[in-house]
Formats: sequence, C-alpha cells, structure tokens
Amino acid sequence: MEKLYFALVDTPGLFAYMIRKVIGIDYIHVVLSMDEELEEAYSVGRRNPAIPIFAGFEKEDAEKIEMKFPTARYRIVSIECTSEQKQNIANQLKECFEQRFHYHYCVLGLPMLLCNIPFYQKNHYTCSSFVANILENNGIELFDKHFSLVTPRDFYELENTEVVYEGSLHKFNEICLRYPKQNVGIFKQAVQKISYVMNGAM
Repeated sequence: MEKLYFALVDTPGLFAYMIRKVIGIDYIHVVLSMDEELEEAYSVGRRNPAIPIFAGFEKEDAEKIEMKFPTARYRIVSIECTSEQKQNIANQLKECFEQRFHYHYCVLGLPMLLCNIPFYQKNHYTCSSFVANILENNGIELFDKHFSLVTPRDFYELENTEVVYEGSLHKFNEICLRYPKQNVGIFKQAVQKISYVMNGAM
C-alpha cells in the first residue's frame, strides 16, 4: 500500500475568518500532497498568498506561504491507497498544473454549499471539492455526499487517518530543512530528517 497526504491549513485574514465561521473549525484550506513534506502538493486556492481574490489551481509553496502568514498552522494526515491510485492521481495533478489557468475557484458554488445543494461548474472548484473529486474519480470515496458539498471540516473529521504533523508551518518548514542558510551540519540534518520520518508529529 501507498499513502496520500492531506494538509489542513489555518491561516489568518478576513476571508479565512468568514470560512472559519461557516465550517466551525480553524482549518479552512485543504491541500493534496504526494509526500509528507509537501514537496508535491497541490490545491485550488490563492495563486499568490497575498491576494485572495485571484484563485485557481496551483502547486503549494510552504516557504512563500510562511512568508505571508508567519503564524499559519498545519495539520497533515495520511490515508492509504494503492500504488496504481497514487500514480494515477500524481499524473492527473501534473496535468492539472500544466493546464492550471483553466481551473478557477468556484465562487458561485459557495451559496449552494451553504444551502446544501450540489453544484458543479466545469473546472471550478473549492479546495475541498477538488480534492474530493479527484479522489472519487480514482476509486477513493471518503464522503457520502456530492464532492461539491465537501468542506475542510469533512477532511478534519475523517476516520482511519494518521496524523503526520500538527503545529506551526514555521516549525514544519524547519523539520523539512527548508532553510539551507542555517548553519546545520550534514549529520544533524540527517538525524533530524530520519527522526521526522520515523516519528511523524513532533
């Protein structure tokens, strides 16, 4: 068996505050990743972390996100899948990224979501509906509802997941050794990385 990873993101801001009020939890964004360090991680969200009104399909950049939101918190969980499912999803994510400007945030779907009415506009998704849809298309059906009605809360409440990490994005980036300018010896880096992979959450 292989693993897929979901990063649930808690960031500040007015738009995040409104979403938080609606779904009732702090984590308001969902990212799908092929690895636990979020090197190959994708979502429907801000194209630029500083500009919420321009949103679409993008590859996540943890360092850029931390620069804009230094207090951001992440909860990263894993689920099991087959090797074939993981490879197919990885290929589809790369295809989506190549065509990323054809994908947009589903603004029209938000009032429908509040009314619990399924709604799909071609190539328009929320962060959570995109992840739910691509999983469903690959035989991973986690939710007993239409993908357009899935919210970050549904991912937060998923059973049979393993928590890989929960805490500040800054600490996570440190664990993943994303700060090469730090004076950390090669041996210490190796020990830190092995500890992270073996033990998961700090």
